[in-house]
Amino acid sequence: MSLISHLRLPLSIAAALSLGACATTAAPSAAPTPPEALAPATMGPVTIGIAAFNDFHGNLEAPKQSAQLPDGKGGTVQVPAGGAAWLAAMLDKVRSQYPNHLTLSAGDLIGSSPVVSSIYLDEPAIEVMNRLGLDFNAVGNHEYDAGVAELRRKQSGGCAQFTERKPCQIEPFRGAKFRFLAANSLLKADGSTLFPATALKSFGSGARKVTVGLIGLTLKDTGSLVPPAVAGAIAFADEADTANTLARQLRAQGADAVVVVIHQGGRTTGPLDPNGCEGLNSEIRPVLDRLDTSVDLVISGHTHWAYVCDYSHYNPAKPFLLTSAGLWGEFVTDIALEIDPAAHKVIAKRARNVVVASAAYTGGRGEVPLNSAFPPEQPRADIATYVAKYVAAAKDYATRKVGFLGAPAERTEGAAGGTGGPLGNLIADAQLAATAGAGAQIACTNPFGIRRSLLPQSDGSVTFGDVYAVQPFNTVLVTVTLTGAEFRQALEDGLDSNGPEQILACSAGLQLSYDRTRAVGERIAALTLGGVPLDPAQDYRVTVNAFLVGGGDTFATFVKGRNLTVGMTDIDALQAWLKASPPRLPPGEVRAVDLKPETNPAGRAAPPGVKY
Repeated sequence: MSLISHLRLPLSIAAALSLGACATTAAPSAAPTPPEALAPATMGPVTIGIAAFNDFHGNLEAPKQSAQLPDGKGGTVQVPAGGAAWLAAMLDKVRSQYPNHLTLSAGDLIGSSPVVSSIYLDEPAIEVMNRLGLDFNAVGNHEYDAGVAELRRKQSGGCAQFTERKPCQIEPFRGAKFRFLAANSLLKADGSTLFPATALKSFGSGARKVTVGLIGLTLKDTGSLVPPAVAGAIAFADEADTANTLARQLRAQGADAVVVVIHQGGRTTGPLDPNGCEGLNSEIRPVLDRLDTSVDLVISGHTHWAYVCDYSHYNPAKPFLLTSAGLWGEFVTDIALEIDPAAHKVIAKRARNVVVASAAYTGGRGEVPLNSAFPPEQPRADIATYVAKYVAAAKDYATRKVGFLGAPAERTEGAAGGTGGPLGNLIADAQLAATAGAGAQIACTNPFGIRRSLLPQSDGSVTFGDVYAVQPFNTVLVTVTLTGAEFRQALEDGLDSNGPEQILACSAGLQLSYDRTRAVGERIAALTLGGVPLDPAQDYRVTVNAFLVGGGDTFATFVKGRNLTVGMTDIDALQAWLKASPPRLPPGEVRAVDLKPETNPAGRAAPPGVKY
């Protein structure tokens, strides 16, 4: 078995890698003929198994979430899913089917992580991936959260300090033993790729040797999702153009199969089914429609959606297999590529998402028990022991009580996923109160930046770990001056065709309604503050996080803000708000009214209330 990595000057963006199927072999004769001497046509295809996942986001512990699976009766069942020790066990189970296999990740392996991993700069998440046998990770947007130098340290190891937090707090950091791929992440200084663009992995020898070519990409809009320093240093090239150039190069270098692992994805609108593909939509589709047919498999991520698609059903000229495994290690995609070693091509491919059943938990709606139809694998002991070391180290920091909440504040999903809901309202109210001294009249937060529901403990208390899971970015709040017309345009930014739809969650007293059937730029139908329409010419003091002030999530208008006043971090503001007695309740009123909800293009598949 040989491995060759290749650096290229690419053009596109990174995502997901996969898992596979088992080969069958004939029983040996008394005097077996060496495989190299046999006519390739008599030996059948070589099967390569790929175990793939995406958007792990440093979830070392079981994340207290459930995967939704069909119940066979037209409904769904909840299955507690995720957690590194259970993920490792499922990867082992899938790989055991295939003598020849790869383990791939489609990006956002780290970043936006729970406190147990993030306070240690995601070093334990990288080390867990080393131990569970990851081969390649396509760099996603969240790998850049701590900057370019820190991301390079994640690959190479060492204890050089590039962030406010000190590295190597628990143990020396040896770096990723797997390879980052970043085909369309181009250094502006010289046009080279930050990490290798492609890799070739060969299996077998002689006439039975087959080679898989890999291309790792991230979405071309990564620049709007990363810190300004990263966007200033790296250009993110077009995904399809990059992949097409590199796919042809890989074929010329001997690749029998080409796999694109891309941190970009889609959603479906059909019945919830991690192995379905009804109503596939979102940003992955234009990329696929432009991909060269020399690509055999696309492993995707970013949208946190699980699906398996034969893309020829959407575009007969593009017969790719497309997969995604949701998020946080809730699924592993079991992929098999059957390669004809004589014809040097894939002759069959198949995939299925396998749930990573884990531990029962109690959520905002009560207990979520194990499901006998989906029993968990025995969690891998070495991974569980390693994770427990970091859980214990972070315990005092993560479990200290920081406030109280009178009821669960759940992250909205489904058609309302891009609005923030009660939790978004709670966060906006906290930010308005925290910046009153800067003259703030309005505060708004981006729903995609809300990562989890905020669920109080049994005594109503909220821990730092609870709050951090909701807002792990530790972003400062900035109060700016905008005219009423500028603020209205900032809200319109969330309803244009640039990126997924996102309605900012704003503080009490701000009321808006919107209508998608109106022209882009005119979709805010009404906008009032304290019941009075906003004056287009009047100045207002508006608080948002620094990510939005920099134009993040495609909210370009906030860059026009004047008289900037920098305040506390978003997580400090929420903690201060939760210290009230009696405990606050999540605001229940609807502050953003959809006048024509039937026009929601995402429907059930609207973004699940997270910043990807």
